[in-house]
This record gives sequence, structure tokens and C-alpha cells, in this order.
Amino acid sequence: MDDSKSRQIVIAGAGIAGLTAAIAFAKRGYSVQVFEQAQRLEAAGAGIQLSPNATRILCQFGVLERLLPRAVQPEAVVLKDAATLRELARVPLGQAAEARWQAPYLVAHRADLQDALMACAAEAAGIEIITGARVTGVARTSDGIEATIETSQTLHAGGLLLVGADGVWSSIRERVSKRASGKSRFSGELAWRATVGADSVAGRAYAAVGTANCVTTFLHRGFHMVAYPVSKGTAFNLVAFTKGERIAEGWSGAADPAILAKAMRGTAPGLIQLVEDAGVWTAWPIHTVDPQQPWTTPHGIALIGDAAHAMTPFAAQGAAMAIEDAAMLAECVATFPTDPATGLRVWENSRRPRVAKVARRGALNRLAWHAAGPVAIARNLFLNMRSPEKLSADLDWLYGWHAASGWH
Repeated sequence: MDDSKSRQIVIAGAGIAGLTAAIAFAKRGYSVQVFEQAQRLEAAGAGIQLSPNATRILCQFGVLERLLPRAVQPEAVVLKDAATLRELARVPLGQAAEARWQAPYLVAHRADLQDALMACAAEAAGIEIITGARVTGVARTSDGIEATIETSQTLHAGGLLLVGADGVWSSIRERVSKRASGKSRFSGELAWRATVGADSVAGRAYAAVGTANCVTTFLHRGFHMVAYPVSKGTAFNLVAFTKGERIAEGWSGAADPAILAKAMRGTAPGLIQLVEDAGVWTAWPIHTVDPQQPWTTPHGIALIGDAAHAMTPFAAQGAAMAIEDAAMLAECVATFPTDPATGLRVWENSRRPRVAKVARRGALNRLAWHAAGPVAIARNLFLNMRSPEKLSADLDWLYGWHAASGWH
């Protein structure tokens, strides 16, 4: 392979996964071209939870110091009964989490993380970001891959590796998996999102039912809602999850708010008032990707983040898994500089068990949070028996993960 191409990485997508991958490869001396189909980089979504397994990596890459001034370090994750507002369980975060897992647990606005990643990418040597550019073709060459890029003109970018970081509706995935399972699928769940100012009517309504400076999850048989402060505490991110019909093939769309209202029947009046005071809620269809499909090809394509394994958000690990993917991919490729196929195989084989375990945790959370009748009673008894220390220990495998031990 031509020496310049052996150190060139092409990335499709400039979201959290793509930018983290760009920084990770650049820190190992690779030149990186990132192609983003949007004309402007805009962060989809609102709030984001970043557990210690993610912030540890962001700290190593110099991103965390840029994010901290806008982020919040919550004191705990609190589970509450949505009907009675009774606290069911509490997992200590704050300084306790940082001491236990050697990295902070943060909540932030997704745009603030995107800005921090962009700032670090802009300062890194060897990273070029091109917007309004879509990868439309990939060809195998004698010394790597060549991607066809459509902008105002047709471009070609060659290199060692093409990283598909283009999300749940990835076009690169179709280059890796030709099966029908390569398409994303609607999970049957809707996420209802709103962001309210802390000093607004809705903000005061939340203060009356939530827990200050915490991630609060309200549990109910028909829905659950997660709420936490963002933007240094000046606003609250609210997201409720219900069953629903398929809506737009995109990040957000129009859905009947009566779906949310119906799902909340039987909840505390203060919680219903909060939902009413929050104003317009945006519905987001939750799509997943078949985790059994391939994530890599021997000739130099790798899928990371949602492009590889989009899952339901009930473990709050979507961004963290993308960040882990990116860090480990760069490490594995750099470890096998003359044998990229082996590097990709090692990376995929090491990542699959962890991602599958996280997905199982999310499925268990969803089942527990929407429990009813005797199952809900058993859940509450179990949570009452688990001390905060034991609840924290239950998460050591997840939050205590280190990239260095992820595959060696």
C-alpha cells in the first residue's frame, strides 16, 4: 500500500461517533477526512447522559475539559414511582461515582458535546471535515479502499479504512450487509422530548416532583420519563417513552400527543401538570439495527455507533457505546498497522459481547420500569432491599470499563 494511503482514514458522518473516531485516529498519527452530508453540523436530540466509561475516554482525548463548563455532574440517579412520587431507589453519582469509577458521570446538552468534539477536532493535526458531502460509493483497490463523495462535484477519497459513523439510517451499512436485516427497524417505541428553562413554569413544576441536581426516572406501567438538568443547570431535559405507531423516517416527526396523555393515566397530578406546562413535545421514533449483522469487511470498512448496533436507549448508553467503539477501533487498527483485516476482526470480536450485554441491560430496564401488578411489587421490594452501595456495584462492569482492557 502507498505509504500516504496506509495512514489515511475516511469517515462518513460527523456526529459523536465520527468526531470521536477522527480524534482517536489523529492522536495515533493518522490523517483523517470526515465527510458529513449535512450542510451544517447540528446536534440531533437534546440531553445526553455520559457515564464514566465514556467520560474517561473523552478526558484522554482532551474533550472533557471543553465540555465540563457546560455540563452538570448529577448527585444521583433516582427512581420514583410515577403514581405516588415515592422514591424507590438511588444510585449515588457525583463525587462518589468519580471516586468509584475514576471518571465523572455527566449530563449535558448534546449540542455542547458536539461543540467540544468539534473544537478538539479543529485543533488536531491531520483532521479535515467536509460538510455537504455524502459518501455514495465504495470500491476496493489494490492498496485499500476508495470512496466516492458527492458534493457540488464528485470527489474520490482513498485510504486504509472507511468508517461508517453515519447513524441508524446508515448508507455505509448497506455496503457491509446486503441482507434485509441491514435496514434499521422501528422498535415500536416513541421518545417524547422537551427542554424547559429552570426558571419557567414547567421548570418549577419539575422542581416540585423531581429531585434536585439528579437524573430522575419516573416509573409507570404505561410509560417512563427521565429528567435531568442540562446547560449548567439553566434548563431541564425531559424525555418520556411510550408505545406508538411508526411515524417519520427521520429523527423527529408529528405524533398525536394524546398517546402520551393516555399512557400517563394514573400518574401523580404534579407529573401530569409538568407534561402540560412543558408545551409542545417532539416525538422521536426509536429505531434499532439487527445486532447480528456484520460490522466490518476484510477489505477495510467498519461500522461504529448506531450504524453498527443502534439499540433502545433504556441503558442510556448509545453515545457511550459510540465513544467506546471509536477509541477501540483506532487502537486495534494501530496495533496491526500492516494487517488492517486482523485489526478489524479483533475489534469486532471484542466489541460484540460488550454491546450485547449493554443491550440486554437496556431491555431489562425497560421491562422493570414498565412493570405492573405483582411484577411491579416484586420490583419495588427488590429495589428496597438493594443498598445504594450494591446498586453501584451492579454497574461496575459497565461504568468501570477501560479501553485498554477491552480486548487485550
